[in-house]
Amino acid sequence: MTARSSDIPKALGRRSFMNSPDARSLRILAEYLEPLFRFEKHSIEDTIVFFGSARIPPQDDADPDKPASSLCEYYEAARELSARLTRWSKGLTGGGRRFVVCSGGGPGIMEAANRGASEAKGLNVGLNISLPHEQHENPFITRDLAFQFHYFFMRKFWFTYLAKAVVVFPGGFGTLDELFEILTLVQTGKIRKKMPVVLFGSRYWSQVVQWEALERYGTIDPEDLELLFRTDSVDEAFDFITEQLSVYGMESPGPTL
Repeated sequence: MTARSSDIPKALGRRSFMNSPDARSLRILAEYLEPLFRFEKHSIEDTIVFFGSARIPPQDDADPDKPASSLCEYYEAARELSARLTRWSKGLTGGGRRFVVCSGGGPGIMEAANRGASEAKGLNVGLNISLPHEQHENPFITRDLAFQFHYFFMRKFWFTYLAKAVVVFPGGFGTLDELFEILTLVQTGKIRKKMPVVLFGSRYWSQVVQWEALERYGTIDPEDLELLFRTDSVDEAFDFITEQLSVYGMESPGPTL
């Protein structure tokens, strides 16, 4: 007996197909179009991206038996900086929502960034990623701007595509990966917009990456070090970012890759 057309599942309803290698291009496209729809819905034109470790707790949750707890000062700094940047962006005139705080959506420094923006009563974005451990959605992300990605490269695309400034706090492999990809794109001119990059936490970063050694060995040019603004001060980070955005970011809302 021939099945009625209403009983035949549509292609998008065939889970075995949608999860197959043959439908990979559809899944990738969905991770572009669905976030684009939500960003346009909320009139979000550009972002300030916070990177940092998922393992750094707030001061109140610090555990002396866990090494990352010694870095809890950076959680509080990220929270304060995010709140201040959010209040500044909300005070700007003109249409659209400019320079919205965006993080990877997880715990630690990511949570601190979303938390600060939320406490300043601003929208904020969380670009989460499905992982077997560590990564879970923090509760401070604006509800309709919490995303869950499967593909790392699509998540990175959205970090970079809307970003007008980046703040990098202490972190591990993921943070290093994100930092060096941004620096490479800026250094090679693949990012054509002015992209201020703040490296927060001199004590940590001076031990983890020997920046001057790269210049000394000639593997980067001296001016490449100028791609980074290094600081331990929330005041300095806030002043640098807002000055840079006031000069370079105001006239070109939206993505300019």
